[in-house]
Amino acid sequence: MILDSKMPAGPLAEKWTKHKFNSKLVNPANKRKYDVIVVGTGLAGAAAAASLAELGYNVKAFTFHDSPRRAHSIAAQGGINAAKNYQNDGDSIYRLFYDTIKGGDYRSREGNVYRLAEVSVKIIDQCVAQGVPFAREYGGLLANRSFGGAQVSRTFYARGQTGQQLLLGAYSALSRQVATGKVKLYPRTEMMDVVMIDGQARGIVTRNLITGAVETHAAHAVLLCTGGYGNVFFLSTNAMGCNVTAAWRAHKRGAYFANPCFTQIHPTCIPVSGDHQSKLTLMSESLRNDGRVWVPASKENAEKLRKGQIKVSDLKEVDRDYFLERKYPSFGNLVPRDVASRNAKEACDDGRGVNETGEAVFLDFRDAIKRDGKSVIESKYGNLFDMYKQITGENPYETPMMIYPAVHYTMGGLWVDYNLMTTIPGLYCLGEANFSDHGANRLGASALMQGLADGYFVIPYTIGDYLAQTPPKPVDVNHPEFAKVADEVKSRISKLLKINGKQTIDHFHKKLGKIMWNYCGMARTAEGLKKAKAEIKELKKEFWSDVKVLGTNEELNLSLEKAHRVADFLELGELMVDDALNRNESCGGHFREEFQTPEGEALRDDENYAYVAAWKYMGEGQEEELNQEPLVFENVKLTQRSYK
Repeated sequence: MILDSKMPAGPLAEKWTKHKFNSKLVNPANKRKYDVIVVGTGLAGAAAAASLAELGYNVKAFTFHDSPRRAHSIAAQGGINAAKNYQNDGDSIYRLFYDTIKGGDYRSREGNVYRLAEVSVKIIDQCVAQGVPFAREYGGLLANRSFGGAQVSRTFYARGQTGQQLLLGAYSALSRQVATGKVKLYPRTEMMDVVMIDGQARGIVTRNLITGAVETHAAHAVLLCTGGYGNVFFLSTNAMGCNVTAAWRAHKRGAYFANPCFTQIHPTCIPVSGDHQSKLTLMSESLRNDGRVWVPASKENAEKLRKGQIKVSDLKEVDRDYFLERKYPSFGNLVPRDVASRNAKEACDDGRGVNETGEAVFLDFRDAIKRDGKSVIESKYGNLFDMYKQITGENPYETPMMIYPAVHYTMGGLWVDYNLMTTIPGLYCLGEANFSDHGANRLGASALMQGLADGYFVIPYTIGDYLAQTPPKPVDVNHPEFAKVADEVKSRISKLLKINGKQTIDHFHKKLGKIMWNYCGMARTAEGLKKAKAEIKELKKEFWSDVKVLGTNEELNLSLEKAHRVADFLELGELMVDDALNRNESCGGHFREEFQTPEGEALRDDENYAYVAAWKYMGEGQEEELNQEPLVFENVKLTQRSYK
């Protein structure tokens, strides 16, 4: 299949404007005749559902939470990027575009990224109008702070709870439409499959998580806004409910999965403390504005520190290695996440880790507190410091935080064109669930930007172009295809419940997570990836013969919910390994140890791998088929990334 990105022709800065004008429109009276399904109610989903309902479409919104307010978007802490240039420090739409392309190590589409930068300016205005309490500077304008991968301050924030405040804004817009009747909300309902009629997405099959009822829902278009798949690693910064099921089931119906191996490792997480943990806690990247990352300069001092023979305060300035500032003087502690993560791992692998396991570095606010005073630091990061103290028992105002990289965000996802449509007509994918904007590494504070851009400012135009060419005749759930897919879902449920093995679901999830982290995590090798492939195949076989799923379908059954998701993770994990093995280069978060510069940086191969890897599902037990979308760069020069 030839992957057509539907990228508009013409100059970069004019593409979106021309595309909007050339898109067909649905008149207001006709919009009332179309039904749209939105799966997921985080920032992308809530924004899309509210915007489409406001336009007049009939929207059905689905969430497996009890309330849209519990979507994982609330966990984003540090901020949202936008090219407002309030600081007069040289920012612009083009600079945001360039930083994002460079940050993604030149593995994303120019047109998509420029559009993201362009509409970022509108997002802030919309959110302010909704009452989002962004921080303000002394003159009353919205305040900005810096984030990794940029030399300007463009990140808008609400202390350390920006995601929560933005979601409350989107939720208020969604609630307004629920009250008018234009949005019908289905909480505690999980999508189990996509229904296609004549090659087009025309609905979904769901399971009611309270009663177990398998239900069908029809619409003229389906939007998947279901987040990322970082929980394939078991331990990640994602909420425990985050999963890949909706996207994966769409993939098995014909939606191509793009760049699955592009996983982001966040450098600023509370380190693993033991096997009892089910998730990891993120410490916002914004902390690197004022916190300095360091380890002891010598292995001897690091070992004494780990054994408790000396304290942090005993180490003089000469005994400290501020390794990010030393190696990357231009960006310092604000290098992108992939660079910061690899360097932290390198320092720990060198024997200079600072906690008992040797897998932690310091994030120190001593100098910032001396410079600005405790009250200023508290006003910026108070809730984050409190969270750290509650989890670790240590006071970061007095002793440095200890941090270590952890799985955070996934840049891969369902392949979409410029209109955000997948390879299945009528099936769209928004936010983190798609692959489109971040290349091989997402810059901090760009996730919130993409989710809201897709939901508020992109999909209202692009879905109209599709629906204008679709007759407004109602889609009937009595069509035989709905019953057929529903029966397949029930059969899958029955199969899981009948296994009645000896091992828990978490047993398999943890084993998969260790395989993925060890062989497809921060560093990858061909040998390790081949070993991972074999181990995942064996684990998948064991899962389908020895997993124990408790209870029945006709009830609230968390065990059954988790079993579905882990079964999908096992299949996804295998594809991630295939994708990483296929990409014989290093770029962004994909670091193949065989491909690095003499300085240990990622070494791209633009001649052979400047493409989007889009994988097609070929059937149960079959190897997936690789399709390539070449990436064309007309406005930026492909160079070796440097933050020195």
